[in-house]
Amino acid sequence: MSAERIKNMVGMAQHWAGVARYRLTHPDAHRKYKEHFTEFIAHLEEKYIPMRLGVYMQHEPRRPYLERFPQRHGISEKLSIAIVTPSYNQARFVGDTVESVLDQNYSNLRYAVMDGDSKDNSKQVISEYQPRLSAFVSERDAGQSDAIKKGFSMVAGEIMAYLNSDDMLMPGVLDYVDNFFKQYKDVDVIYGHRIVIDESGRQIGRWVLPPHSDNDLKYFDYIPQETMFWRRKIWDKAGGIDPKFQFAMDWDLILRFIEAGATFRRLPFFMAYFRAHGAQKSHTIFRTSGEEETRKILDRVHNGAVCRRDFVSVYRSYRRRSAISTILLKCGIRN
Repeated sequence: MSAERIKNMVGMAQHWAGVARYRLTHPDAHRKYKEHFTEFIAHLEEKYIPMRLGVYMQHEPRRPYLERFPQRHGISEKLSIAIVTPSYNQARFVGDTVESVLDQNYSNLRYAVMDGDSKDNSKQVISEYQPRLSAFVSERDAGQSDAIKKGFSMVAGEIMAYLNSDDMLMPGVLDYVDNFFKQYKDVDVIYGHRIVIDESGRQIGRWVLPPHSDNDLKYFDYIPQETMFWRRKIWDKAGGIDPKFQFAMDWDLILRFIEAGATFRRLPFFMAYFRAHGAQKSHTIFRTSGEEETRKILDRVHNGAVCRRDFVSVYRSYRRRSAISTILLKCGIRN
């Protein structure tokens, strides 16, 4: 190697050493370097991390996934499970929802469907299932939360859940929920992974959630509501659902569960189907009451001072852990 080339290489090394030293010691340069690096990492995450909160359409429609839950035999009498489905003008989907609950063939089920005096033919659709329901009411209410509250005044169970009238339970999930709560008596609230389906019931995505974190829930609600079940004692301790909320009632209830000392467990199975469609509440009212209710909860939890940097950090950490759980699941490992 010639002396001239060695001289050039040394000069280049000295140049980049000077650049690195400047970026590490000069405040403005160091800040810009960190910002650019963070943006690069965020770009990679957006492109390669498989689950992103709020993203429903992840692949072309396909046959929906059917979960295989672990089986347990020889266990005592079934726990009573109370489920409420609030519904309004969902004639197109409510039949599938009701069937997904009744076809569990769960022997100790108490199921109420609360229709808010729908203007389509929802009442006729639901009436076909009335002989198999514990309660069915079709009357005007003060919104979804009010309907849920009224429903649970009509059906009582040791385990509770509510299922919106466009979502569906995974076949076999109630037996799995019963077995889990009997085996783990210290757990108060459970939830699992979500399958996203389109209007025709075809799978278009899946959300694989990492193990539970109370702290993450202080910044955003990542729990798929349709997969969540809880013990009645924690519901009573937390005060039940707050009918003042019409959009963020799930998040509000979850946070009050935490305040009441609930023990949560994210289960490593797909427990329900979430239907994505243009008329769903998350699309139609977020920009009105939804945004206001979300801000109200954040202000309450963070005493009116939400740190954006902390929010972004928690969100990105959650996505990374979700990616790890997804990769492990593809390898047959349920963490």
